[in-house]
Amino acid sequence: MVAQRAIGRSDSVNEATLDRPIGTAESMLPADRGTAPQSRHPRAVDAAAAAKNLPRGDVSAFQRSLRHWAGRAIATVTMKAWFRIEVVGAERLGQGPAVYCFNHLGWTDPLVLMAVFPKEPRLYFYGPKEEDLRKGGRNRFMWWFGLCVPFSPVKDDLLTSVRWVQAVFDTGGALAISGEGTIHVHEGDLLPFEEGPAYMALRGGVPLVPVAITGTSWARFRGRVQVRIGDPIPTGERPTRQALASYTARIWHAVRAMVDGDRDPGPPSRFERWATDLFNDWGPGGRAAATNLHGPAPADVPIPPSHGG
Repeated sequence: MVAQRAIGRSDSVNEATLDRPIGTAESMLPADRGTAPQSRHPRAVDAAAAAKNLPRGDVSAFQRSLRHWAGRAIATVTMKAWFRIEVVGAERLGQGPAVYCFNHLGWTDPLVLMAVFPKEPRLYFYGPKEEDLRKGGRNRFMWWFGLCVPFSPVKDDLLTSVRWVQAVFDTGGALAISGEGTIHVHEGDLLPFEEGPAYMALRGGVPLVPVAITGTSWARFRGRVQVRIGDPIPTGERPTRQALASYTARIWHAVRAMVDGDRDPGPPSRFERWATDLFNDWGPGGRAAATNLHGPAPADVPIPPSHGG
């Protein structure tokens, strides 16, 4: 439903908008070097008013709830019929607004997350990268359910997309985002992360939670899929360049450690191969080119300090 090559992708954040509070036009000065990080608790808001700023704020609360329920029902029935899904660390879910950063192995990942996450907080996905979700059958399908926070391919709507994200948090929702920003073939490996997960968590003042998905690189019928929820990483700093680099490295290491023991499964049947690539957009070169992409070793990803000192 939601998975495309760009699902959850958030490319490097524009310097000019880094330190501006979400949902306002006000600017802030960069954090002083050498000072301790400041607390950034979510502000008190009117949830009903905030709901009007959601991507589908044009429909009534009843319609949004009905569509969300329908999307969850489709995902749950489909994924639990196709896969054998196990959740590890489920007690870490349902703790309020957060950014869930997951590795991305295929188009079924968002559906699997929808099937296993609790009803509350309501889960949204950052992406896909589309100019207009109201064009094209698949895009209209995603837009109708209202589960996505889309953003423009030319990155000319950053403030709009982050305001939508803030509305998600202000209404008590949670955001799932692919740190890699693209589908990655190999289990047990992780491509470098984009800044998006750290940026959204720091700007929203919500925890950054690592999520590892195993078993979806091939859509094996009744295959075992495991979703592991890691310990939340609290945020309390302003989204300066230094803080973004630090939290991006921290969440990468958290997810990388969780997938470290995973291994690519053997080749699937012809039907399972067809089902796997049904909605996967591998980009230039197709699956063959994507197979050659490998992530860095943990030792090659240093964690810088999050603030000067």
